[in-house]
Amino acid sequence: MSIVKVIEVIAESTTSWDDAAGNAVKEAAKSIRNIRSLYIQDMQAIVENDKIVKYRVNAKVSFLIE
Repeated sequence: MSIVKVIEVIAESTTSWDDAAGNAVKEAAKSIRNIRSLYIQDMQAIVENDKIVKYRVNAKVSFLIE
């Protein structure tokens, strides 16, 4: 029987939400093995001088427990 654990992370990028999601997986993979999925729960953009300067995602990372 497999057990899946879910953690919640916040990641950001100056490029796009896609890049922020990629950063979430990349950073989580530094300390977690067997990542199986990423669920984007929320997205946010930081605006300065009428321009988006940061894209943020609040994501749930699912991974198998060994």
